[in-house]
Amino acid sequence: MNVELFFDNFLKLSLDAAPWLVLGLVIGGLINTLIPTSWLEKHLKGEGFIPVVKAALFGAPLPLCSCGVLPAALGLRKAGASKSATTSFLISTPETGVDSVMITYALLGPLMAIIRPIAAITSAITAGLLVGKNEETEQAKTHHHHNESSCCSTKKETQTTSCCSSKTKTEESACCETDSHSHDNQSSSLLNGIKYAFTDLLDGIIFWLFIGILFSAAIQTWVPSDFLASWGSGLLAMLVMIAISIPMYVCATASTPLAAGLMMGGISPGTTLVFLLAGPASNIGSLGVIKEELGKRALIAYLVGVASIAILFGLLLDWYIETNNINIQAQISSSEEMLPLWISWLGLIIILTASARLLWKRYR
Repeated sequence: MNVELFFDNFLKLSLDAAPWLVLGLVIGGLINTLIPTSWLEKHLKGEGFIPVVKAALFGAPLPLCSCGVLPAALGLRKAGASKSATTSFLISTPETGVDSVMITYALLGPLMAIIRPIAAITSAITAGLLVGKNEETEQAKTHHHHNESSCCSTKKETQTTSCCSSKTKTEESACCETDSHSHDNQSSSLLNGIKYAFTDLLDGIIFWLFIGILFSAAIQTWVPSDFLASWGSGLLAMLVMIAISIPMYVCATASTPLAAGLMMGGISPGTTLVFLLAGPASNIGSLGVIKEELGKRALIAYLVGVASIAILFGLLLDWYIETNNINIQAQISSSEEMLPLWISWLGLIIILTASARLLWKRYR
């Protein structure tokens, strides 16, 4: 009987998530195709508050996970983006995205879908400014190091990956040739974006998304509603959640069904938000790369920014919900029933078909 209930819950969660996931993937794919990296590089150069805010806002809608964002962010850094702007981009990009906001709305309700990107952007700006403050104290040393490792210096000029040397200009036109041609043809751009959405983008999240929905269905089926509630709220619970989440590898979209499972088990929305922010923002691998590329001080500022803002927003969210007597479960139910059943089934069929195609290509 419980097994039947488990599969019913699993199917229901899949149907709830599928159409929003399809919509988020399509928007994310189009953003990835239509926004050139050179445009981001242009706006993220320089020090100060404005590049940090721009980096947070530019990164927020992009559908990249904590590992996928690393090459993009390091590319921006080598192109001249400051450490503070790079840090801001590194946090806002994996913490949220159009696809994760869509699925958050479907599984966790409108309040969580609104607060999640706001908290992510705040976290990114805070960490970026902290890194910038540290950078100012070592300005001379940092400037000297930047000159040595700059993409325009003589050391880097011989590398094919240089972004500013004469070789770079040739490479840039070569690697971006498809983009420039695709921009000439609007329909080609749309097709490229959709293709990217249901190949590379879906491939990066589908496994953990599947695991997350399984986990959520299992908690909904077998964990008593008051079991986690007894210790799932307050500052201590949030600190424990930070300690668990930071070393984990989980992307913003795939973390959402896991978060739904935690909330169904009785974890407070604020503690769940801490997981949604801290989990996607980091993992052991990405932290190592950040330390290597941006330095130990930047890594500490990164972790302080992520953890402090996650806990602050978690406490504020729990306080707001309790003060205003908001029924989160009712919000979740209302968002689930918003779409007709046939749209949910269509979304699920699209996701299953695209996933089957990816598996066939990988293991054929």
